Amino acid sequence: MSSTATVQAPVEAPTKPQPIFRKDYKPPAYLVDTVHLNFILSEDITHVHSKLSLKPNYTANGSAPPLVLNGRDDVKLVDLKVAGVPVPESGYEVTPKHLTIKSPPTGPFELEVTTAIKPQDNSLLEGLYKSGGNYCTQCEAEGFRGITYFLDRPDVMACYTTRIEADKTKYPVLLSNGNLKEQGEVDDGRHFAVWEDPFPKPCYLFALVAGDLVTKEDTYTTGSGKAVTLRIYTQPANIDQVDFAMASLKKAMKWDEDVYGLEYDLDLFNIVAVDDFNMGAMENKSLNIFNSRLVLADPDSSTDLDYARIEGVVAHEYFHNWTGNRVTCRDWFQLTLKEGLTVFRDQSFSADMNSAPVKRIEDVAILRASQFSEDAGPMAHPIRPDSYIKMDNFYTVTVYEKGAEIIRLYHTLLGPEGYRKGMDLYFKRHDGQAVTCDDFLAAMADANGEDLSGIGKWYSQAGTPTLMVSTSYDAAKKTFTINTKQTTPPTNGQPDKLPVLIPLKVGLLGPDGTDLPLHLEGKGDVGTSTVLRCDDTANTFTFTDIEVSEVMSVGKGPSRLHWVLCYSCLCSVCKLGVLSFI
Repeated sequence: MSSTATVQAPVEAPTKPQPIFRKDYKPPAYLVDTVHLNFILSEDITHVHSKLSLKPNYTANGSAPPLVLNGRDDVKLVDLKVAGVPVPESGYEVTPKHLTIKSPPTGPFELEVTTAIKPQDNSLLEGLYKSGGNYCTQCEAEGFRGITYFLDRPDVMACYTTRIEADKTKYPVLLSNGNLKEQGEVDDGRHFAVWEDPFPKPCYLFALVAGDLVTKEDTYTTGSGKAVTLRIYTQPANIDQVDFAMASLKKAMKWDEDVYGLEYDLDLFNIVAVDDFNMGAMENKSLNIFNSRLVLADPDSSTDLDYARIEGVVAHEYFHNWTGNRVTCRDWFQLTLKEGLTVFRDQSFSADMNSAPVKRIEDVAILRASQFSEDAGPMAHPIRPDSYIKMDNFYTVTVYEKGAEIIRLYHTLLGPEGYRKGMDLYFKRHDGQAVTCDDFLAAMADANGEDLSGIGKWYSQAGTPTLMVSTSYDAAKKTFTINTKQTTPPTNGQPDKLPVLIPLKVGLLGPDGTDLPLHLEGKGDVGTSTVLRCDDTANTFTFTDIEVSEVMSVGKGPSRLHWVLCYSCLCSVCKLGVLSFI
C-alpha cells in the first residue's frame, strides 16, 4: 500500500445498538508490550504514527486469528505495515469502527499504523481535540480509538513513548505521560518533545496537551528521599490562582504515604487546568487534566465549598496513580474497582484534613439525596453492572458513591489494620495488572483470613436495603438482645433480592453515657464496641452480663436503618448524642 494513500472507511447502514454483557468477557487475542507514538500536529491534518510491539495471547493451534483493532469513522488510515512490510489491500479490512489484519504473523511482531485526524473538527471531545487554541485529549472510556487504531480496552496494558511535534510559537508547551526524555527544535519554526512512561498502562490513561500555557513549579520529597518536580499549567491569566491546588497535591502525596504506604513513582507530576476541558478531571498517568474550576482558587471570590472541592478532586485524581493506574480494571464493568475505591480514599483524606464528622455528613447527604433515589428508580443498577450499550452511561453516583460505601464496608468489618493488610496484598498481587472486583475481595479476605463472600452480593445487586433493628432487655437473665431484619425492594430486572452483608457497629452505654464492656454470646469479650455481621434475612445477637437496660450506639453501611427503641432509650440517645454514621 502506498504511504501517501488515505483509506476511507466504507459507510455502514445504521444498526440498532447492541448490549455488551459482562458474562461474555474474553481475554484479548493479542497483547501489546510497547507503544511508540509520533504526533505531527498541524492546523489542518494531524498525522499519528504508531509502532506497536504485539505478542500472541491465544492458544496456539497452527494459525493466528485476525487482529481486530478499534477505530472511529473520523480516523483515516494512511499507512499500514506488519514487520516492516506494507500490508496489501487484500490483507486488511477497514470499517467505520475497526481495522482488521486478516492474517497476522504467528509469534511476536511489530505493527506500524499511520492515521490522519482533524482534532479541530472533533466535536465528540473524545480522543484528541482542539479547543480554545490548545490540543487536549480525553481517552476514558473509549477515546483512544479516535486517535489511532488500537486494542482500545483496559486489559491491554503497555509502556508508552510519545513524541510530539508542533509549531513552537503557537504551542510552546508539549506534554504527555511519564518523564521528559528529550526536546529540541526542527525545521520551519517547529519543535518536539519526547516523553517516556516506564509503567504499563491501558490506553484510556494516555494523555497529550499542546498549547500556549504557563506553569508554576514546586517540589515534593517522598519518604524515601526522592525529589519529585510538581508543575501546574494554566492559561496565562489563571496562573496566580493555583497555590491552593499545589498545596493540596503535596498534602495528598504525604497522606498516601502515611496511610497507604504508597509513594509517587516518577520524577515529575503535571497538572493541566484549562477552561474548556470537557470532563471535570482525568487521572492520566503523571498528566492530570482538569477543568479550571477544579484547580483555580481566588481568596477574594472562592467559597469554602470551592476550596473543599479543589482539595478533594486534586487528591482523588492523584490517588488514582495507584488505584486505577498501577492497578486498573480488567473491563469497564469493573469501573467501581477504581472509582469507588478512589472516592473512599479521597473522602478519608478530606476527613483527615478537615472535620471528619462534617465530611461524613456531607457524603451521606449526597448518598441519600442522589444515590438512594437512583437505586429506587427505573435506572437502578448494581455498582458492577451486568451489561451496557454505551459505557459512558455508567459514570453514576451508584458506581462512584455507593461503590465508595462498599469499600467502607471492608474498612468497618476489618478495622483500619485489617483493611490496610488487604490493600497491601492487593497491590503486591496485582501491581501492573488489570483486575476485577472479585480480585479485590479475594485480597481483602485472604489477607485477614475472613469469609467476605457476603460483600460480593453488593457488587451484583441493585437497590437500597432497609435494616430493621429492634432491641430487648431481659432483666432476669441480664441479657441485651439485638434483632435485625433486612429487606430490599425489587428493582428493574431484579425482582427477587438476596440478603447482603451489612456491618452494624454497636456499643452499649450506661445511663451516664459510659461505654460498657461487651460479652457477645458465642464470641466472648469483644471490648466496648463491636461490628455485628447482619448477613441473613434475620439475625439475632445477644450480649450477656448486662446489669441494667442500656442504650445502644449504632452505625451502618449504605442502607436505610429503622431502629425500634423504647421511649426511655430514645430519650437517652437524644440526650447523649450517640448516633453516628460509620
